Amino acid sequence: MGELFGMIARTARMMVGLPDYGTYLRHMAEHHPDQEPMDRTAFFRNRQDARYRGGGGRCC
Repeated sequence: MGELFGMIARTARMMVGLPDYGTYLRHMAEHHPDQEPMDRTAFFRNRQDARYRGGGGRCC
């Protein structure tokens, strides 16, 4: 049941344009192990800025 809820929550976030922090952490670990990932607050501010202020997009 917990996994189903997680999947539904991730889907809902994607539908409204909120990226998943866990996915970001996995991406950073796999593709940028030498860089420290943003904390959750900085991550969401960064993604909101990118979406609403047109600042930058993806790193890869």
